[in-house]
Amino acid sequence: MTRSTQDSQVSTAPAEDPSFGGAGARLSYGSYLRLPDLLGAKVLMSDPPAHDELLFITIHQVYELWFGQLLHELGDARDRMLSGDTYHPRQRLHRAHVITRLLIEQIDVLETMTPQDFLSFRNLLAPASGFQSVQFRELEFLSGAKEASYVDRLGHATAVERARLSARLDEPSLWDGFLHLLGSAGFAVSTVEDRRDSLVTISRDRAAYGSFWDVAEALVEHDELWMRWRMRHVLMVERQIGTKSGTGGSSGAPYLRTRLDVRFYPELWELRSHL
Repeated sequence: MTRSTQDSQVSTAPAEDPSFGGAGARLSYGSYLRLPDLLGAKVLMSDPPAHDELLFITIHQVYELWFGQLLHELGDARDRMLSGDTYHPRQRLHRAHVITRLLIEQIDVLETMTPQDFLSFRNLLAPASGFQSVQFRELEFLSGAKEASYVDRLGHATAVERARLSARLDEPSLWDGFLHLLGSAGFAVSTVEDRRDSLVTISRDRAAYGSFWDVAEALVEHDELWMRWRMRHVLMVERQIGTKSGTGGSSGAPYLRTRLDVRFYPELWELRSHL
């Protein structure tokens, strides 16, 4: 091979992206993920430190991170349905299903903490409570379980958080997005009876309407997984503290049991009786 040929081959080789490797020197793993801030947020209240308080904090911080991701996915699923899309909502809902299963499994990790170890720091938490999770209420509102009374009951919430909750009450839910999707395709959705007849038609011709049926089933899956989470959550609470009152002032497990029958899409469940 001649020198000129070698030079030609070298000159035509793609240049290495200077942003990769040590030459970039713009970001590191820790700086991109804001790890000093993230890991620095694990501040224990107990003194001397209770061993299991770190686990308790970690589990709930991770929950809030996943809640934020779920709001991102479900909000996009709703928006895509409002634009007439049937593919991306199914994709987003499937990802939400996987995340919610992970949230259910996290309860297994929390249950490695004994009641005695929890009680060693539980009194320090009052009046903080999981009831006060703004993102959890946003998820319920976005999914269709809109209860305006919760905005007033979350007295600890900041002005920004209360504005977010109010916005969730006013904006379309996933159910609204689904009905818009059906209406745009020519199905009647004005009344409960109209919607039931439309869904029965869709269910009986999946060759023609399979994408709509798949979205409906994805919503049912979303609903069922949150019912499973509520049940696992209340059992965990009963296993940890029995029927003691919650740190935020609620009745604890008895209150949580009143939420077990909450369904985001009752019409999709009732539809089964008409198939």
